[in-house]
This record gives sequence, structure tokens and C-alpha cells, in this order.
Amino acid sequence: MQTADYLIVLFYLVLVTTIGITFRKKSSKNLSAYFLGNRKLPWWLLGISGMVSNTDVTGTMINIAMVYAFGTMGFFIEIRGGVVLILAFLLVFMGKWNRRSKVMTVPEWMFFRFGKNKQGEMARLVSAVSTLVLAVVMVSYFIIGIGKFAGMLLHVNPRMVSFIIIIIVTGYTIIGGFFGVVWTNFFQGFIIFTAIFYLGFIAFYQVDIPKEIITSIPLEKGTQVTTIPYNTWTQLLPSFNAPVPGKFSMYASFGWLLLFYLFRTSLDGFGGPRGYVAQRFFAAKNDREAGLLTLLWMFLLSFRWFLIAAVALLGIYYNASHFVIEDPELVLPQVISHYLPVGLKGLVVAALLGAAVATFDSYVNAQASIWVKDIYQLYCKPKASGQQLIKQARLATALLVVAGLSVSLTVSNIIDIWGWITIGLGGGIFIPNVLRWYWWRLNGYGFSIGIFSGLVAALVAKWALKDLPEYYVFFLSSGFSLAGCIAGAYLTSATPVKVLANFYTVTRPFGFWNIVKKDLTIENRKSIVKENNKDLLSLLLALPFQLSLFLLGMMVAFRRWDNVLVLSIILIGLFIGLYFIWYRRLEKEKKP
Repeated sequence: MQTADYLIVLFYLVLVTTIGITFRKKSSKNLSAYFLGNRKLPWWLLGISGMVSNTDVTGTMINIAMVYAFGTMGFFIEIRGGVVLILAFLLVFMGKWNRRSKVMTVPEWMFFRFGKNKQGEMARLVSAVSTLVLAVVMVSYFIIGIGKFAGMLLHVNPRMVSFIIIIIVTGYTIIGGFFGVVWTNFFQGFIIFTAIFYLGFIAFYQVDIPKEIITSIPLEKGTQVTTIPYNTWTQLLPSFNAPVPGKFSMYASFGWLLLFYLFRTSLDGFGGPRGYVAQRFFAAKNDREAGLLTLLWMFLLSFRWFLIAAVALLGIYYNASHFVIEDPELVLPQVISHYLPVGLKGLVVAALLGAAVATFDSYVNAQASIWVKDIYQLYCKPKASGQQLIKQARLATALLVVAGLSVSLTVSNIIDIWGWITIGLGGGIFIPNVLRWYWWRLNGYGFSIGIFSGLVAALVAKWALKDLPEYYVFFLSSGFSLAGCIAGAYLTSATPVKVLANFYTVTRPFGFWNIVKKDLTIENRKSIVKENNKDLLSLLLALPFQLSLFLLGMMVAFRRWDNVLVLSIILIGLFIGLYFIWYRRLEKEKKP
């Protein structure tokens, strides 16, 4: 990094701060404006914001590390969370289901599902507290990634640089609210795509495709340098039985592990979005726009995998002519440091920092809403004025960041914490979040006990069973969670039928709802069943569509034109199916 590069990064930070501050007045009108933009933001802006928020530098570094070490197999490993396969579920039905509730936060949704009674209050409180605990861990994850990325490129202490950047971002997030977040995301999107296309251009014109590649795989201590045929590293479907050494030896039985990741991701999708993802659907104007923003989100996010593959390929090319990059997590900063000239280096660093802070500001803004709406206003000061609530929102944002900074001091490896977040903590909350949509008998008590049991099991596994494989941790935490749901549901009274009927007729989910279906007219039942059947059929098309779309970007970067042809044919067929089964229905939905 030269003086010009530092000035570009500094200019970027000043500019996004200015954009955030510009929306101070607009966001300060009321709580809906501060957290949802008054539900008047266009779908394309929400879609762009969602894509930019998903392109966090920490997750990108992990994904590059996986592809660098394992090739296409690394993509399939990241189905555990990095591929964001929940978008297929949001596209088809989960986005519109969340929008129909017309709430501001996921914990507030618990009143919609379980009623404004003791069980609803318990579910809302447990959801709020567990979400805030998870938020602190996620904030620390973002901070570590920002520090590791920027520290190497700027040649400063990673902790110090992450603290400085986080303080700047927290400042404009506190001031600008959701309006400031989405419009800074919009600006950051242009810079991110500049970086994507430039790094892709370098990979195309500087890398000679080798017959064999040299990469490194981390062991428990040190790394193992290994040689892999290029066609094997870039094959469309990886071998289901591939010997993998060291700390990733659990991937040796990859076929079974892939099925596990698909199962885990499906639970995530059927359980619905949380955090900043849910926030964008709560802010959508209607069902149609909820679908359109997801489609745009998915399409734009596919370019991230083009970037990931291009950077991994540049890392491999660097290995052949220099020394082997031993830490896969450092491939991204090493590639930027070596391949980019003065000026462009600063622009790309600014773009990737933009991706990092876009995720961060979206996340903390969404989580602050939970403290204000679901704890402070509900339990501390129910009659608080609008300005008092906005002050609490700003205070909550600051305190959440301080807590995350504190936790980040105890963690050093982003892959390890990411695996535990997606598998361990994820397993502890998936089951209750899935059952709440599809099983009428799950009440607020069952939901609460399920969440508590799962999180306790995940925490015990993290600190007392450190060597347990992640899929065992998942089944341990989800098993305890399921037991808690069933016990809590059947040992306590059911949710009032009136509450269930309102939830079902507004949301129109599929699942076990006979207790309220029987009271509907035949016409209404047929209408809901028809919608549900088409949604499930659309999902069967949307899942491979998203996977093929993301893989297509990778294969273009790898210059595997045979795979590009196969994927293009698959995508055209799936797109035609989605057009007739999903999109044409979507166009009929014009009403809010």
C-alpha cells in the first residue's frame, strides 16, 4: 500500500460516513423509519442492499480459503452457510410469509404466532435474548475478519485497524439508521463490482491454466502442501470419497457430509430468515416486491462466486512462481498485495472494506431493533416517546459493538468460529424456528424451552467437547432442542385457536394446521393448497437454479467451458420452469 492507496481508502471511509449522516433527519422521524425505512423503499434498493450485506469480507475470505484448498469441493462445503442457500426459500415463499406478518423484528413476530399472552411473551423474550447473544458472537466474527484482512494489507496491528474501522462504521450507522444503511450499501455495491470485474480481468489475462496446481491444506499444526490435477480441482461435481488430511479430515467422506450440509441448509431455509435478512422483507411493500428483491439479490450475489474463484486461482498461480501461501485465509490479502498496482490496490481494498462494513452496519442496525422493540419498549418503558426509542436504538447499537469488540479479543481463527456459528449455534435454534411455521401444536413455551435447550447444548459442546466433529455438535444441539420443543409443547396448554387461525389465514403456510383448516371455506382451503403446492414445486426448481447460477460464475473464472455449457443448459431449463410456475404468479400480486 502506497500513499495514494491510503488516501483512496480514507476518502471511501469519509464518503460513506457522509452518506450515512445525510439520512439522519429522515431516519429520526419514528422507529419504523429508523429500522425499516417506513416500508417505502423500492425493491431494487433492498435487493442491492441485501447482496452487498451478504458480501462480507470475513465470509469471502473463508470461501476463498475453501476453494483455494479444495477447488469446487470448497464451494459444496460452504453449502453449510457460505452459499446462502436460504435465498431459494426466501425467493419462493419465506420472503412473502415474513412480509405478511407486518412486524418489525423476528421476536415481535412471536406475538403474531403465539399471541399476546404469557406463552407469547416468553417466546418473544427468549427469542430476543438468544438473538442478542448470537449477535455479540457474530459482531466479533465480523471484527476479526476485518482486522485480519485490513491488518495485512495496511501493515498495522489487526486489532487496532479493526477497532478504528468499526468505530467509524458504528458512528454513521447510529446516525443514519436503516435509510443510511441501504443507501451506503447502494454506493458500496458499485465499488464492489469494480473490484470483482478487475480481479476477474487479471485472473483471465495473467493466469496460464496449469495441468497441476500446488495448494496447501491446514493441519492441526502447520500445513501440508499438496499437488492436485487442475481438472480434478475444478471438476463440476467433486469426488464423494476424497482423502483429506489434517484438521479437515472429516471431509474425507464428502458424499455423506454434503447430504448433511444440504439437510442443515434446508432446515435453515424452512426456518426462515433472521437479523438483517429478515429486516429487508419486513421492509418490503408487498409479496411481489419481496420476490423481486430476492431474485435480484440472488443474481447479484452470484458474482461473488466469480470473484472467489478468480482470487483462489490467482493464489494458485502465485504459488507456482513464488512461495506457497500456507494460510488459506490470507489468500485474498496476498493476491491484492501482489497483483494490484498503486491506486487500484486502494480502490479494491476500499471495495472489500465496503463489503465488510456493509454486512456489519446492516447486522447491528437490525439487532439494535430487537433491544428497542422487544425488550426496552415492552418491559422497561412501554410509554416511551418516539425520540426516546430512537435514542435507545443508538445506544443499543453502540453497546452491541462494544460487547462484540470484547468477545473478539478471545478469538483468532475465523474458520473455527464460523463453523461453530453455522453448525453448533445454528443446530440449537433451527428446530424451534422450523416447527413454529408448520406445526400448530408448538406453543410459546415449547419454542422457548427448545431454544434454551439447544443453545445450552451448543455452548457445552463448544467449551467441554472441543474435539467433537461439527456434525456431531449439530445433532447434539438440535436433538436437545427438539426434545425441549416436544416436552414444552405437550406439558403446557396449546396456543389459543383464535391466534392460530389468524396466523394461518394471514401467512398461509403449509404443514400441520388441520385444527384451523377445518373451519375455513372450501374455496379458501383450495386456494391455500394450490398456492402451497406451487410454492413447493417452485422450490424444487429454485434450489438447483441458485446452485447452478453460483457455480456458473466459478466455472467462467476457472475457464472450464465444458462445465459452463452444461450449467448454462441447466439454468435455461430451470429458468423457464420458474418463469411459468413462480414468476407469472408473482406478477399477479400487485396489492400491498
